Amino acid sequence: MHGEYKVPGGKLVVVDVEVEDGVLRHPRVAGDFFLEPDEALDAVNRALEGAPAGTDATGLAARIDAALPEGTVMYGLTSQGVGVAVRRALAQAADWADYEWQLIHDGPQSPALHMALDEVLTAEVAAGLRPPTLRVWEWGAPAVIIGSFQSLRNEVDAEAAARHGIEVVRRISGGGAMLVAPRGHYVLSA
Repeated sequence: MHGEYKVPGGKLVVVDVEVEDGVLRHPRVAGDFFLEPDEALDAVNRALEGAPAGTDATGLAARIDAALPEGTVMYGLTSQGVGVAVRRALAQAADWADYEWQLIHDGPQSPALHMALDEVLTAEVAAGLRPPTLRVWEWGAPAVIIGSFQSLRNEVDAEAAARHGIEVVRRISGGGAMLVAPRGHYVLSA
């Protein structure tokens, strides 16, 4: 089984692992990260060996942290990132149709709540805590949603938005500004 994870602000972590009798066997961690001392990589692989296959990413990270030699330095890599890559490997999904999807369709919500839910659900999917999720947005109020890297001052006339009762909210993902009104939209976290 093969899993990959791009550590936020870091590097790619790749894990190949097998499962025998409900435990991890023959884990091999690789990637474009830097890890010192050299024997730390062997310690990571040994920490994963024999772990129950149902262990979540945080539990795997704890095993790794406990096994690392004193003074280990990770560049572009985290123990949690290795745990997430393992969980992705165990999902054994190669195509969207291979996943069990969750649909969430609640009634209208405030724009700020929608953006908060997007952040939480996306983080949970990324950590392997929930399946890929399709969530239908129904807006309780009009809003301008700006991308995570957009300049509020350059994208939105905040005074005009306030005058017209339009809330301005930033989302965690990139992209352009969106004007939304009370009607349905959808967001896909996969």
